Amino acid sequence: MVFLHNRDRRTMDQFSGIHLAYGLYLVLIIGGGAVAVLARSLVRALSGLIITLFGVAGMYLLMAAPFIAFMQILIYVGAVTVLIFFAIMLTRTSEGESGSEGGRIGRSFLGIWAAVFSTLVLAAVVIRHMPKAIPLKPEVTMGRLGEFLTGPFALSFELISAVLFVAMAGAVLLGFERRKAK
Repeated sequence: MVFLHNRDRRTMDQFSGIHLAYGLYLVLIIGGGAVAVLARSLVRALSGLIITLFGVAGMYLLMAAPFIAFMQILIYVGAVTVLIFFAIMLTRTSEGESGSEGGRIGRSFLGIWAAVFSTLVLAAVVIRHMPKAIPLKPEVTMGRLGEFLTGPFALSFELISAVLFVAMAGAVLLGFERRKAK
């Protein structure tokens, strides 16, 4: 009986740790999203996006998918946000950031409305078309996953890097064209 009690206690400690991590990642996602939507500056909005993407990577870790979490950080947090940052810096006008300055209350209301509406639509779809539970497949090792991805999907990885390069080159060209026009 003492053994079961200690085991149950250990399970409860793990259970509360998982809930704590889930809450932390959820706060990162929601808080970063709010910063991204409500920020007046594009650079601050990008910072909110980065916080959100780190929270999503944490959720992948909770789902026991460390490879996808690492790819989330490497590709989205690393590469894509750097490209967005360069695009912001290269296309910025001399007066400051371009874009219309709407009312802060109106933008806040629209952000909250978009979050609530999309949550309700998603909940309605999930409730109406509830997926059945499927058995878990055996775990794939990282080595096997690496062999699989670099085998038949090597071209896809190369195309992703080419797309990122073309996006960066396009941002640089846009920046030079705007400076020439002045």
